[in-house]
Amino acid sequence: MKFISWNVNGLRACVQKGFTEYFREADADFFCLQETKLQEGQIDFAPEGYFCYWNYAVKKGYSGTAIFTKKEPLQVTYGIGIEEHDQEGRVITLEYENFYMVTVYTPNSQSELARLEYRMKWEDDFRAYLKKLDEKKPVVMCGDLNVAHQEIDLKNPKTNRKNAGFTDEERGKFTEFLDSGFTDTFRYFYPEETGIYSWWSYRFKAREKNAGWRIDYFCISKRLEDRLLSAAIHTEVFGSDHCPVEVQIGLE
Repeated sequence: MKFISWNVNGLRACVQKGFTEYFREADADFFCLQETKLQEGQIDFAPEGYFCYWNYAVKKGYSGTAIFTKKEPLQVTYGIGIEEHDQEGRVITLEYENFYMVTVYTPNSQSELARLEYRMKWEDDFRAYLKKLDEKKPVVMCGDLNVAHQEIDLKNPKTNRKNAGFTDEERGKFTEFLDSGFTDTFRYFYPEETGIYSWWSYRFKAREKNAGWRIDYFCISKRLEDRLLSAAIHTEVFGSDHCPVEVQIGLE
């Protein structure tokens, strides 16, 4: 099965930049989006052959997630069941016979780390949510996690040490998550690969210079490792300040 995840930074804008063509060409079994920045009825995108699920933020033009899947799920859940976290359309979970598919758009800690305290609470609650799912069936989780885990996951680790997305606190939470029984699929295949990123600032010609961050992930329950077939980051695909990430897993 082919899974793709992409933070589109506004789906309406991305559609003007080749999104639909890439979607068709990718022909994924699951195509997950973050930061759709939509309310219901603001876009007419219902690709043939796919079941479509959207989670919208209460605030207009903000956050939001979507999943397009060729296989109808047994059940769909929006959010993680905690009101404080479920106002921003950040999580969708699809349940299947043999696994859960979860997409997430993790809250950004923001400039001056204004939202770091909230982010820490989110991290604990979201990890607990995934662990609970994992007790029942293995989990495939993807999305923009808003953290570069290791120094090799961004171009300029030294100057970003205390910036949102690369604080010791955020990196520590991601380590804690992996240690609780999950695998970063890209690092599973490429443990020491450098210079491959999934997000670049729109400023300072960052993408041209490849001054990026790897903050978009596919993570799976550790027990699915032997089903992993491949992982990729599609740096050649434009249309957003992020690029799509992919994993292929031998699941039914």
